[in-house]
Amino acid sequence: MYVGSVQNSLLKEPTDSPRLRHLARLKTLIIRKEGRIKALTMDEIGVHNPLLLPSQPSRRAFVRKIPLFVTLAKWTLKITMWVLFISWVVFIFLFPLGSVQTLFGDWIVATDGTLYGTTGTLLLLFNGPLLVIALLSIAFLAISGEEELPHKKKKTSENPSFRLWTFPVLVDGLFGVVSAAELIGILLFVVYTMWSVSYYAVSILDKIPGALSLKAQSCLFLAVFGAYLASSGMFCLAFLFLPIARGSVLLRLIDIPFEHATRYHVWLGHLTMSLFTLHGLCYIAAWAMEGDLLAKILEWREIGVANLAGVISLAAGLLMWVTSLPPVRKLNFELFFYTHQLYVIFIAFLAMHVGDFLFACAAGGIFIYILDRFLRFCQSRRTVGVISAKCLPCGTVELVLAKPENLQYNALSFIFLQVRELSWLQWHPFSVSSSPLDGKYHISVLIKVLGKWTENLRGKILKNSEAEQQQSALSCTPPTTLTVSVEGPYGHEIPYHLVYEHLVLVAGGIGISPFLAVLSDIVHCVKEGRLCQVRNILIVWAVKTSNELPLLSTIDMDTVSSKLNIQTLIYVTRESGPPLEEGQVPNSALEFPPRCPPRPKRCSMSVLVGTGHNLWSGLYLISSTAGFVIILGLLDVLYINPYRISAWWYKGLLLLLCMIASVVVFGGLVVGLWHLWERKISVQDQCEDDASDVYKAEHEETVGRSDSNEHRENLSKLTGIRYGARPNFKEIFGTISKDWGSVDVGVIVCGPPSFESSVAKEIRSHNLRRQRDDPIFHFNSHSFDL
Repeated sequence: MYVGSVQNSLLKEPTDSPRLRHLARLKTLIIRKEGRIKALTMDEIGVHNPLLLPSQPSRRAFVRKIPLFVTLAKWTLKITMWVLFISWVVFIFLFPLGSVQTLFGDWIVATDGTLYGTTGTLLLLFNGPLLVIALLSIAFLAISGEEELPHKKKKTSENPSFRLWTFPVLVDGLFGVVSAAELIGILLFVVYTMWSVSYYAVSILDKIPGALSLKAQSCLFLAVFGAYLASSGMFCLAFLFLPIARGSVLLRLIDIPFEHATRYHVWLGHLTMSLFTLHGLCYIAAWAMEGDLLAKILEWREIGVANLAGVISLAAGLLMWVTSLPPVRKLNFELFFYTHQLYVIFIAFLAMHVGDFLFACAAGGIFIYILDRFLRFCQSRRTVGVISAKCLPCGTVELVLAKPENLQYNALSFIFLQVRELSWLQWHPFSVSSSPLDGKYHISVLIKVLGKWTENLRGKILKNSEAEQQQSALSCTPPTTLTVSVEGPYGHEIPYHLVYEHLVLVAGGIGISPFLAVLSDIVHCVKEGRLCQVRNILIVWAVKTSNELPLLSTIDMDTVSSKLNIQTLIYVTRESGPPLEEGQVPNSALEFPPRCPPRPKRCSMSVLVGTGHNLWSGLYLISSTAGFVIILGLLDVLYINPYRISAWWYKGLLLLLCMIASVVVFGGLVVGLWHLWERKISVQDQCEDDASDVYKAEHEETVGRSDSNEHRENLSKLTGIRYGARPNFKEIFGTISKDWGSVDVGVIVCGPPSFESSVAKEIRSHNLRRQRDDPIFHFNSHSFDL
């Protein structure tokens, strides 16, 4: 009864009146009190109806007091790791200089007669800093933990600031959306490559004897310049495998999730293969000018470089490179996936091509990748129990998988799935759609049916469901024959969505999936009094048809509406209006074939993952590294020196085998103990016949969502829907700037690349034109695009 009078007062007020906003807030409170909550569409948003409530003083969160010695230890470790990293990078940058080459040569001569010889010296110089940083990272992560969370942005509202990692600089082009920090990294690699190549070229020209013929000078220049190109390529190769070590302690240290790091692998791959290709072309041109091209290509020398091994390695690399280009990869993903397994051939023959002491320059990154790959292999051997498999009417499949209580993850995480009935070789990444606070014993994913693999998965689930209904309507037999294996989860080390006081979630289509986990996480934190800075949330969701809308209604926000200001804007792009009268959601929106509640299978996900447990993953790294040093020393003492092994290609292969053996033998021992420890503490998760209570705790979280009336009620309360329109991000961010004021706003985007680019472009534009009282938008991407 009071809404009309407040609305009239709003219309009489000038647009810039402070009283206007007060009356608008009063109107919202009155509507809520009268039980007539409704969300505003973009047509209703104007100066008289602010989209978002203004920024208010933040709630005080409980902050644990960190002991002084812990703070000192963390700063000591940070400074030590930074000094090591900067020293390592500076050494690589200055390596082409003649003075550095002279000092390097003197050290090689001085250490030639030691136990590990030249190979050990190169391993120490080029890989020692990297491995030491990895070892120190274990200690740093072990003493950090969740106390990092409340301190990171305590003063967000008072002191908004730009951050290199979240400020988009490039939004269009070959690299996609690139932050300021990423641009700095790109420039460093470009500068290093241009500097080293140009310096090598000038130094070669100065040293070529003028008495030689033009042909001889050209051949000599091409041969020496090609060798130097390979040297630069080896340094790039040292970084190439680091981003794809999914559970690497180094990625966890800098809090870069795997889906982001994959882009860096792509960029480094282009640079590395460009250098190696030019290296090969230089030698081919030189040999062709000399007239013995075929003989040189087939040459396999004992002392010196084995040319044929290099040709095989380069051929494998070129196949991987060509099939990874976007046009080929999008046209035939399976071709890209299977040819990328040639990395084994690429690395093995590269080691034989350059020998042990040159291969040692890039061994550190490859060793860390082998560590991660072996751990992933061990984790993926276990088949995971499928608690529930459902086909939703919006063309989406929901899988709920069993997991042990001690396997921790964050809401914005990925897992890799293998379904053996569909393929023994294919692994596909999917965002986790459940919060770790939803349940101790399950994890869920939403899978959009878009391609052949997902279509086959949907057909398999429907076939199983029909078979169950035919068997018996009362007998609850095992519900599915899906044989699923899991790698992961992988994600941010810190749940960064909880440290923003003001959060904007922008999703395109199935991109809402990770945000269901985020919203559930925030709701649980608010209900349970956990550390959580969030208090303003805007959800912007663009979908093609309205049958996808019920996905958002699974989150009940009413219980935290007094502590969280949540607004939603939904755009249905391919429909001109609601499918039914008055915009009601169909009753069948979340219905799926009826089935008996399944009982859990015998196995849950394995905790053998790099992000699973700091102590065990640390012991795994330490034991493998120590094992590598021991095996390499024993190999020199017992085999290479007594038998006078001198063949470069053979010693390079032995070095690679030592790396693999140290991980399998010494690291495998720790993995075995880790597995036994997991079984001991997870007795309650072994899914025995009397484990119904464990299953009930899991299943209630998922089956309890199927009340379609509750879904429609939640949907009507939370969403403002605009049909036949697309998000106008300029208008949306402009409204946020007006209503929230000078604050830090975290923007998380999950959607197609073009969708992300549109959001990033507006964020960059608003940040560059920002006035003193405007917010700073921080761009965060949560998309996985191989």
